[in-house]
Amino acid sequence: MIRVFVDGHEGTTGLQIHELLAGRRDVEMLRIAPELRKDSAERGRLLNAADVAFLCLPDAAAKEAAALVTNPATCIIDASTAHRTAPGWVFGLPELAAGQREAIRGSKRIANPGCHASAFILLARPLSDAGLIPPGTTLMATSITGYSGGGKKMIEQYQASSPEPALTSPRPYGLALKHKHVPEVMTHGRLEKPPIFVPTVAGFYKGLAVSLPIPAADWGTTPEALHAAYTARYAGERFVRVHPLRDPDVLEGGFFDVQGSNDSNRVDLFVFGNDSQALVIARLDNLGKGASGAAVQAMNVHLGADEGLGLPG
Repeated sequence: MIRVFVDGHEGTTGLQIHELLAGRRDVEMLRIAPELRKDSAERGRLLNAADVAFLCLPDAAAKEAAALVTNPATCIIDASTAHRTAPGWVFGLPELAAGQREAIRGSKRIANPGCHASAFILLARPLSDAGLIPPGTTLMATSITGYSGGGKKMIEQYQASSPEPALTSPRPYGLALKHKHVPEVMTHGRLEKPPIFVPTVAGFYKGLAVSLPIPAADWGTTPEALHAAYTARYAGERFVRVHPLRDPDVLEGGFFDVQGSNDSNRVDLFVFGNDSQALVIARLDNLGKGASGAAVQAMNVHLGADEGLGLPG
């Protein structure tokens, strides 16, 4: 049996991890008594008793929890932002590049990617590696996401019987242009400059899409070349689906379904465009592949188990 402890199990990501692991016969969930949730000694005991410990905590608390782990056999998978670019921690995105699965399998310190970041990186990294992003380029991207990514307080605000009028329309945020996902996007997307990234939260529960406009003619590329780069990079990937170029089903409907990957651990990639411009989009479930699903997938990879064990397709 694999002993698993979720530190911060009462949060959205922690609850989802519990749900994903609940039906697995190979997992024993270690639980903390409600009155001891903030007791460092009891948390430390459970963290060190676990084969895999998920940290579903704010950044400062995640750093404190990681410091409590002295058992060299305990694998920490941190869902916070705290360690995503930290030395000694492996980025928990198996599809990132060749060799990433081996790195996850061999590490006891795994940083779970952010939801916006996962979509952004899976768009940008293949283009960076293929030389399709000109050196020194500042990328511009937008993202729209459901409100569940904002945590309990935001969920309560949107689900109130009489929500505030401002919540009835999409709300761009991160307007200081210092979104917490930018460092990991730069590092793992291999970008030379910080992107101009504008996320937007809207009044639906979950679902996320990052859109990256590309001046194809100015960059000396085409939608066909971009699509070919994604097709080559993600060939055989279980949880990344590259849709047909200029997906006719999407174009026929005229609108993009941001929630089309919900209840899955899948990332859907799309390339649209004409002779001079292109638009690439990555879509995922921000609570699935963007959070708890990614964490469980990383655990499976680390343990050498079936990568999709316990995960929806």
